[in-house]
Amino acid sequence: MKICRLLFLFFIYNLSAQQKPIETIYFEFDKYDLTPQQTEVVTKFIKSIDTTKVESVQIYGYCDDRGNDDYNFRLSNNRANTIQNLLVSAGFNQSKIVILEGKGRVVLKPDTVENLHETRTKNRRVDLIVVKRNSFGKGIYTSFKDNLKVGDKIYLDNILFDIGCSKLTPASKKELDKIAVKLQTDKKIQFEIRGHVCCTPEIYSDGIDKDTKERRLSWNRAKTVFNYLSTKKVSKNRMSYQGCGNKYPLGRGDDFDRRVEFLITKI
Repeated sequence: MKICRLLFLFFIYNLSAQQKPIETIYFEFDKYDLTPQQTEVVTKFIKSIDTTKVESVQIYGYCDDRGNDDYNFRLSNNRANTIQNLLVSAGFNQSKIVILEGKGRVVLKPDTVENLHETRTKNRRVDLIVVKRNSFGKGIYTSFKDNLKVGDKIYLDNILFDIGCSKLTPASKKELDKIAVKLQTDKKIQFEIRGHVCCTPEIYSDGIDKDTKERRLSWNRAKTVFNYLSTKKVSKNRMSYQGCGNKYPLGRGDDFDRRVEFLITKI
C-alpha cells in the first residue's frame, strides 16, 4: 500500500509539474475581489509577458473544500472573471483568453492533510496558464486566429471528452459556441473536424463508444462536433469530419488525447 501511495503521489507531482501555471493568484476565504497586493501580482504578470509571443491564456478558478458544490462553482467562476476583468482593463487582448472556467472546490479529506490551513489557502486561487505561440509546433494553434492558412490545425484545450464517451461536456459546448460566432463572421473558412482517443491498446486503431458499442469512438466525437456546429447555423458544406483513432497523441497525458481538432482545408 505504501508503494502504491508513493507511486500515486509521484504521478500527481509530475502531472502538476507538466501543467504548472505561469502565475497563481490566491484569494481570501469566501472572497472573489482582490486586495491591492493581489492586484499588483496580476499587474506584474501583464508587464512581464511578451504578448506578441502569446497564442492564448487560460484562466481557471478554484475554491477550498468547504461549502456545497453549487456555491463553490459560482465563487470559482467569479474569481476567474475578476482576473479576466483586471487583465482586460489593463489592456490585455480579450480575444487571447480562450478558456475562462471555474472548477469549483478542490476536494480533500481533512483528516489526511498535515497542514489543513495552508492547503486550503493554496486551493483558494486562480491559475493563469499561458500558451506560447506555436508551442505545439509549426502550423498548430490554440484558437481560430486571423490569417490562418490551409493546412493549419486548431487544437482547443476545452473541447475534451470523458473516457469512452462522444457526448459534449458543458465546457465543450461553451467553446464551440464561441467558435460558431467566429465562423459566422468569416464564412470563407472550410475545415475538417478530426476526432482522437486515448488509452486504446496498440492492436486497435480506435476506441469503443460506450453508448453505441462501436469501435468508432474518434469518428463519433468528430461527428458530434460536426452536428453541434450545424445546429449553430454553420453550413455543413464548410465542414467534414473523420476519426483519427489513437494515431496522434499529444504527449500531454490521456485527458488531452480525448479531443477533436480542426484542420483548415480552404480559406
